[in-house]
Amino acid sequence: MKTILDFQEKKDKKQKISMITCYDYSFARIVAASDIDCILVGDSLANTMHGFKTTLNASVNMMALHTAAVVRGAGDKFVIGDMPFMSNRKGLTANMTAVERIMKAGASAVKLEGALGNLSLVRHIVDSGVPVMAHLGLTPQSVNQLGGFKVQGRDEKARRLIKEHALQLQDAGAFAIVLECVPSSLAKDITDSLHVPTIGIGGGPDCDGQVLVLQDMLGMNNDFKPKFLKRYFEGFDAIKGAFNTYHEEVTSGAFPTEKESYS
Repeated sequence: MKTILDFQEKKDKKQKISMITCYDYSFARIVAASDIDCILVGDSLANTMHGFKTTLNASVNMMALHTAAVVRGAGDKFVIGDMPFMSNRKGLTANMTAVERIMKAGASAVKLEGALGNLSLVRHIVDSGVPVMAHLGLTPQSVNQLGGFKVQGRDEKARRLIKEHALQLQDAGAFAIVLECVPSSLAKDITDSLHVPTIGIGGGPDCDGQVLVLQDMLGMNNDFKPKFLKRYFEGFDAIKGAFNTYHEEVTSGAFPTEKESYS
C-alpha cells in the first residue's frame, strides 16, 4: 500500500488490510521485504523500545526519531506516525508543529487517539494536507482516565458513544479508524456503518484489517499475553538460544575459526 486510496480500495473490494508496528530501520527492512500492507510507528515504542510501563512517556522527538529510522528502511510501504501523549492538546500551533515534525520525519500520515476535543483538529490537519488515522476503544494514552487497560464498549451507553465517535471522526476526514479492545459485535457494527476502513487490535474478525505490535507477535516478551494476541514466533527463546550458543562458542574457543579470521 502506497497511499490512503489503497486503504479505501481494499475496503471497497472486501480485502483485509495487514498492519504491523515497527520502530527501527533493521526491522523496517524486513517488513519492506514482506507482504505486510503498511507500518505504524506507534507510541507503543515507549514500552517496547524504551522500557516504560505505559505509552505516556513517548515524546514528539522520540516519535520523529523512530519514524525517520523506519522510513529509511520501509521502502515503498505506507508509514503512519503516532501523535504521542498531549501532543495534540496544547493549542493549534503546538499541535500542528508536532504534526509537522512527524510528517517531515517521513510519515505518510499521522494517527491520533480519541474523538472528544479532537474533531476540529482532525479537520484542520486533514485540510492542511495530512492524512489522519483515528483510534477509538482502548486508547492507551487515556489509561489513567479509563482506569486501566480494559475492554471498552461493553455496556449500551459506551457502545453508542464509541460508534458515534467513529462516525464523527469519519465526517471530520479520518481515512481509517483503529478499534482497540472492543467487543467483536461492536467492531462489526462500526465497520458496517463506516465507509472508511477499520483496523482492529482486539476488535475481532470483522474489522477491515488488523494490527499487532511487532515485538508481541514475534514473542519477544514472555510476560505479555493478552487475549487478542497471537504469537507467530517464539522470539525470546529463539534469540536467547542464539546468544547462548555464541557465548558457548566464544568461551570454548570454537569461535572464531580460521574462516572468520584474516590472513
